[in-house]
Amino acid sequence: MQYLVISFSHKNSDVTVREKLALSEPEIREKTYKKLMEHRAINEVIILSTCNRVEVIASVKDPYKATEYILSLLSSNSGISLEELEGRADIYEDNGAIHHIFSVASALDSLVIGETQISGQLKDAYKESFEKGYCSQKLSRVMHYAFKCAAAVRNSTDISKNPVSVASAAVAKAKSILGSLGGYTALILGTGEMGLLAAKHLISNGCNIILIGRDLKKTKEIVKELGSQAQAEPFSNIKDLLNRYRLLFTATGAPHPIITPDMIEPREFERHWFDMAVPRDIEECSCKNVNIYSVDDLQDIVNQNLALREEQASIAYKIVGRFTMEFFKWLQSLSVDPIIKEIRNRAREASLKELKKAIKKGYLPAEYEEEVTKILHNAFNTFLHRPTVNLKKVAEEPSGDTIVESIKYFFDINGGKETSLNRYKCEYHMDVRSEA
Repeated sequence: MQYLVISFSHKNSDVTVREKLALSEPEIREKTYKKLMEHRAINEVIILSTCNRVEVIASVKDPYKATEYILSLLSSNSGISLEELEGRADIYEDNGAIHHIFSVASALDSLVIGETQISGQLKDAYKESFEKGYCSQKLSRVMHYAFKCAAAVRNSTDISKNPVSVASAAVAKAKSILGSLGGYTALILGTGEMGLLAAKHLISNGCNIILIGRDLKKTKEIVKELGSQAQAEPFSNIKDLLNRYRLLFTATGAPHPIITPDMIEPREFERHWFDMAVPRDIEECSCKNVNIYSVDDLQDIVNQNLALREEQASIAYKIVGRFTMEFFKWLQSLSVDPIIKEIRNRAREASLKELKKAIKKGYLPAEYEEEVTKILHNAFNTFLHRPTVNLKKVAEEPSGDTIVESIKYFFDINGGKETSLNRYKCEYHMDVRSEA
């Protein structure tokens, strides 16, 4: 068994490629899961799809065959040639795969370094895969350690203090263009996590907002929470609103563009539209005085963020490296064969010790030692047969880690500690949900 990650992110693919690869639609993702699990080289799989990355995280029997199949499937799904995907993909195996997953969970691989929302989204991806039976023990071990690593990075560095998200980067970009956002009104299309994050940043910068959602009742409820600087408008008014205001921020989960060139009327004032969605909400156009920024166009702000956090990132990567080493060390310790061997050796040593003591005290003639040794050997082999069979069987189950750790603790094998017994337990959810 080996670990494998195939990654398409802001590092190797622009937004046009990422939106073709996107597996954000539950139905498409479900079909992809099923097709992936059909291949005999793949044991378990988790699909992580955000606006900045599409990754297949897998436990595999054969990395080469699994990689070949996964890329072929992604090519078929997206319409992108296999040759192009092979040239773009970042492919990680075993140590590299684990280090990459831990880096992603710790927000070190995000478009905006330190953006903690990705950890929540990774938990959601794991939750979906686990509950639907696409991943089990092998990837559960990885995910648990990944979230522990992410927590250690957050607690040991300032990399996530005052985090910058793509939403806040978009607002910062608008502010750098206009000088100040005070007195302006911005349209926000989308009432999800990203849209609300943008709304809060805009309001904090003195901007009034108009929130547009398909469910007007829900939109009005959100507006009440945002305060007097916010108002709600129905989705049907979008065309009129687009042509009245300078600023637009979009963040919907729509699979196709919502704003098309035919909706745009010429205006003399400059308009600045920030498309934070993948797939994109705004169709490409060359309309006069309309400037469209995608997530990739926020790179200058991201670069500033990188410079400010370089030192903290260096510390964080050391933590990721340490957790990667600890993970494989722990993984090795879970092998049941050495545990079984150790228990049998201890039973043998205890039996022989008592036998020699009995002979020394005259309870047993010395000439019987060999025969009694055989009897004792057969006795503890018989006694340990069923526990051995059960241990080997349960070791492959998701709960096996806890049982193995318990046995190590009870027999004091390899310094077993009570605190390690609940290693498998993992909370799925966090307060924040979506990576930028």
